[in-house]
Amino acid sequence: MNKVPVFDNSGKKVKEINAPESVFSVSHKEHLIYEAVINYRANQRSGTASTKIRKEVRGGGKKPWRQKGTGRARAGSIRSPLWRSGGITFGPRPKDDFYKIPKKARINALKSILTQKLEEEKIRLVEKLQIPEPKTREAVKLLEQLKL
Repeated sequence: MNKVPVFDNSGKKVKEINAPESVFSVSHKEHLIYEAVINYRANQRSGTASTKIRKEVRGGGKKPWRQKGTGRARAGSIRSPLWRSGGITFGPRPKDDFYKIPKKARINALKSILTQKLEEEKIRLVEKLQIPEPKTREAVKLLEQLKL
């Protein structure tokens, strides 16, 4: 059974509590953690990069010159991607990168990380968190006392 130390506001160890085996005794699953992080980062993307294709560029309704007899190449619109200030051929379009990993995989990744953090002694419980007044100076002082 894993023990988790409990501290008071001054950073002194008050007691130890038993960590539940179902959460803090899971084997380390590197790939599940990787999948969870990749999923989280993909879901944070906004995917709003965009360029205009030829139909979205303003202007270019009239044929620039007639089809035959000028000696020039045929052209249907001045907004063709071949022209300056025309549309972009394969530019970025808005897309949604959101996807879900299975619930059990997400939970097991979290348990795996919690187990690893407990083994590295990077989990700290505080019995009763008290800040005298809501000031940054007080919060910094508290974090220093708790060695965080």
